[in-house]
Amino acid sequence: MRTQSVITLEQFIIEKEKSNQEATGGFSQIIRDLMLACRIINREVTKAGLVDILGSLNSTNVQGEEVQKLDIYAEKQLIDALKKGGETCAIGSEEQEEIVILNPKGRYVVLIDPLDGSSNIDVNGSIGTIFSIYKRISESGEALVPEDYLQKGRNQVAAGYILYGSSTMLIFTTGNGVNAFTLDPSIGEFLLSHPNIRYPEKCNIYSINEGNYRKLFEGVKQYLRFIKTSNEVKKPYSARYVGSLVADFHRNLLKGGIYLYPGTTDKPSGKLRLLYEGNPMAMLAEQAGGMATNGYTDILDIEPTALHQRTPLFLGNREEVNMIHNFLQVYDQISQLVTNNLGKEKP
Repeated sequence: MRTQSVITLEQFIIEKEKSNQEATGGFSQIIRDLMLACRIINREVTKAGLVDILGSLNSTNVQGEEVQKLDIYAEKQLIDALKKGGETCAIGSEEQEEIVILNPKGRYVVLIDPLDGSSNIDVNGSIGTIFSIYKRISESGEALVPEDYLQKGRNQVAAGYILYGSSTMLIFTTGNGVNAFTLDPSIGEFLLSHPNIRYPEKCNIYSINEGNYRKLFEGVKQYLRFIKTSNEVKKPYSARYVGSLVADFHRNLLKGGIYLYPGTTDKPSGKLRLLYEGNPMAMLAEQAGGMATNGYTDILDIEPTALHQRTPLFLGNREEVNMIHNFLQVYDQISQLVTNNLGKEKP
């Protein structure tokens, strides 16, 4: 009987180092640090209902969101692991107001959402960790400057997420395709399970919180009406929304779909963070043949101005994201014409 060869994450990292003559091992160390922290987080997630780690701390983070106990636990594990690894000069976290200095001599900056979808914790829903890695611009050993962490998404050297679901998976890219590794708990190793992931050609799924429908801008409303009612859409889309970016993105990546978290009339800038969620997911989407925008501009081309900057986010199949662009542009033009006409004096 022919057996399939098994490739561990460690073997994958070593092979990539061999193929890159400029590799120093520093970046690989960061991946190992992240995986160590995420193994520990995964251990606590799987027994969360049995220990005093569920529920809220009755406090809010810098985003004004309720902080869960497991949020803080996950962040601490990631900070500790990256600090001990020595290659990370600083870490930016969704839970921290300012950048956290770890090692002034480190050559990389890591930005994290320690536990995406934490509102799902108490109901045993899928959650995840999102990470983004940049090379610092300032010299090693010097004081960190804002330009080190306020970089465009195009400058990412790697991005990925860990999904804590029915199985635990690491999905990441270093700018040369997207690969997924699944944790085998019997041996404690991440094994390559989904090499070179690409979006399916057809979009079958849309993911959006339609409870906000009345607050959506007209272009998004018209897009939703089109995919639901137009005769041009041969096969109805399936609506799937978990409320965890990692879980929704992962399903759409494998099955073919589009994720929408648009701005609304009361929050035009949207809710998701550019640096912790938008940029890493945009890099993954693009490397898998998809696309990510704020409705007008490629997410990866946005110049960040603040650590916790927010952005609308549309990502998934390239053709579908382009369709959203068209709807937004057309209805923006219509809205502008109406505004201009209303502003004219009657003869």
